[in-house]
Amino acid sequence: MTMTAQLSADVQQRVRATGVSLSRVERIIRDALAEDLDGGTDVTSVATVSDRHRSTMDIVARTAGTICGLAFAEAVFAMCDPSITSVYRAHDGDRVHAGTTVLSITGPTRALLLAERTALNVLGHLSGIATVTSQWVDAIADTQARVRDTRKTLPNLRVLQKYAVRCGGGVNHRMSLSDAALIKDNHVQAAGSVGAAFDLVRRRNPDLPLEVEVDTLDQLREVLEHGANLVLLDNFTIEQMREAVQIADGRCQLEASGGLTLQSAHEVAQTGVDFLAVGALTHSVAALDVAADLREVDESSEGV
Repeated sequence: MTMTAQLSADVQQRVRATGVSLSRVERIIRDALAEDLDGGTDVTSVATVSDRHRSTMDIVARTAGTICGLAFAEAVFAMCDPSITSVYRAHDGDRVHAGTTVLSITGPTRALLLAERTALNVLGHLSGIATVTSQWVDAIADTQARVRDTRKTLPNLRVLQKYAVRCGGGVNHRMSLSDAALIKDNHVQAAGSVGAAFDLVRRRNPDLPLEVEVDTLDQLREVLEHGANLVLLDNFTIEQMREAVQIADGRCQLEASGGLTLQSAHEVAQTGVDFLAVGALTHSVAALDVAADLREVDESSEGV
């Protein structure tokens, strides 16, 4: 059992349709499979399964949730054997009940078993993020606020995790330190004041999106005078958020951050802020319980 370096055109197309870089996805999967094999082979499958044996593996959601990562899971199987065929029984963003089969993969049994754990890890983790994000989105659905992620992501998985947030109905904050500026308290400390920090960043990067974090209402007033159009309210109380909305009076967008919980989300959103920044979407979410059931090949079910 070896890993192919090239995915089929169909699998590549389905990965690209997610909006995530194909080369990044291939690199993540290749590294994950290499970690699982550790330079060797799947000794259990080689000993128990004929290299000519074929099966269908059904990927099943054991608990209800929002599915995310089907194309990436398929790519894991395809990277283990390019002859696999797939039947999608759900789509990313779908909310499914417990017991729902979301993807069926047919191919050499050894390859299916080799890919199984990595595919489930990816699918379960991303579906967990999408599920929790959808819960936050539901909690504030009757307001104008939106749920937004942060850079509190697992190393090397940011592009996948942020895709999962989108599948759950959330919106993405910046992807990296270079595509948008966010002035935080340490930058303010180094620059001398929040206004000075804002001016320094804006002067050096006049066309770059710029958000500035404030700890007090006085700081909010200061950055508004300097022309800020996106302000992060760090650890503000509900009353302070309401007052901040009145002070801003539509001159900038406001993002609530720090200490937010799903239980408090609706009250926070009702203050009139535009975004709720939720690091927990990506840094500590529980995976959705997904499992793989092996069965005899049903040739009539092969093909996407």
